[in-house]
Amino acid sequence: MTIALNTPSPQSPNPDEETWTPKAPSIANVKITTDSSSSELADLPHAPHPTKSPAETALVKKINWHILPFVFGCVFIQYADKAVLSAAAVLGMVEDCDITPTQYSILGSVFYIGFIVFQMPNNYFIQRVPSISKYLGTLLTIWGLVLALTSQAKSFITLAVLRVLLGLFEAATYPCLLIIVNTMYRREEQPKCFGFLWMSNGFGVIFANLLSYGIAHMDMARNIRAWQWNFIILGALTVLLGILVFFFLPDQPHSRLFHLTPEEEAIVDERTQDNAVVRQRVVNYAHYWEAVKELQFWVLCLTALCIHLPNGGLVVFGNPFVKSLGFSSLNAILLQLPVGTVVTLYVALVILLEHKTKQLVWTACVTSVISMIGCLLLAVLPHQPIKLFAYYLSWAFNGSYAMLLTIVGSNVKGYSKKIFYNGGIMIFYTIGNFAGPLMMVSEEAPSYKSGMIGFTVAMFVVIFALNVSRLWMARRNVQRKDNRGHTDAYLDQSDTQDLNFTYKL
Repeated sequence: MTIALNTPSPQSPNPDEETWTPKAPSIANVKITTDSSSSELADLPHAPHPTKSPAETALVKKINWHILPFVFGCVFIQYADKAVLSAAAVLGMVEDCDITPTQYSILGSVFYIGFIVFQMPNNYFIQRVPSISKYLGTLLTIWGLVLALTSQAKSFITLAVLRVLLGLFEAATYPCLLIIVNTMYRREEQPKCFGFLWMSNGFGVIFANLLSYGIAHMDMARNIRAWQWNFIILGALTVLLGILVFFFLPDQPHSRLFHLTPEEEAIVDERTQDNAVVRQRVVNYAHYWEAVKELQFWVLCLTALCIHLPNGGLVVFGNPFVKSLGFSSLNAILLQLPVGTVVTLYVALVILLEHKTKQLVWTACVTSVISMIGCLLLAVLPHQPIKLFAYYLSWAFNGSYAMLLTIVGSNVKGYSKKIFYNGGIMIFYTIGNFAGPLMMVSEEAPSYKSGMIGFTVAMFVVIFALNVSRLWMARRNVQRKDNRGHTDAYLDQSDTQDLNFTYKL
């Protein structure tokens, strides 16, 4: 198949302009030549894209090298920053700050107050700021400073206030990264990209616990406790990352940081039509209202909430829970390393399954079932070291969430609507993480049976909700099966408005 565009390449966007309206190639000026075997493929509105040309392959590698290291760094450091509270609990913070078990549970949850409060304002700012990367870099730097200041806390009240602020400044990270990935990559490429994004959490677990294990041997170095060193070092690393993101992260496909050739500019324009995302700096509130009225929006938000109930509980109580199985504080930290490994493996599993089956929803259901089994075993097994096996199984929900991000990224069209969906998912992600630690009732320590039963039910709801979502999308695909038009990304139509748009199931 050969595609020739008889229009000049759109001008590169100027991020300082209020809106950017690119000169989209007209369908009338696109010449497509095919042989008889590929004519049917050319007529389908969202048929799989042909094999990439050498020039596009080189361009994708360039995008990967400019984008994915920052995606990895942001997700990696955010997870490490959130998990640092769990490590600090076994390194002396609880005793030094006179924290009760109930107060510790609250500290795990109040982080998400700031996180949820900032989600909707962040939706507006993402669309209005001239540069997403500079906006994100600024917030990263501030949150690094807040994290470092946490080392100076001496009471529950001070810790709680700093945790709320930490959540506030971390809130924008995922929405910013999600919209950048949506903008840069084809729909068929996004499962691997979102898988890589979420896989970075696994490396964050490994790094955070290795760092905590090393820092445990620094106790009282320069008269500073080990748990304080943990906050100081991670805070400094976060500030450094914020500075790098501010100056070097490209945030739109025509960024000068890519140093695109004229041929690559043309390829970028064609890729933009495929992923159906063009940045708009004017908020389309009609897209917000359309999303609110859709069953799909609420079903996917419910999925995000239920996935992150066990995440919130296990992140905060991971180290204390493992320690209660009869391990020392240092060994409890070391035994979190396999968590990072299994998280990475679960995400790799869903990437492989989706690549083989092209089924987003059913792939997510596979890891949801594994997690449900793990949570059930945590509820019924005797509180002995054998529970470690069930503990590692329960983390499979990370694969499900990677696919949830892909479902949203691949199936929501319209810039404002996509941002609103991402923001909604993050709000319910936050509610889940907030409620998860509160389900770990201190009177049931150390087994937390009721919490584990609750997590089991939550994963069952995930499986049910995902299949409702699939039925909703499949029904729309059936209604549109006879459409043979073309989707034009530059019109900024939503997936509901664009009757040529096909959902990926």
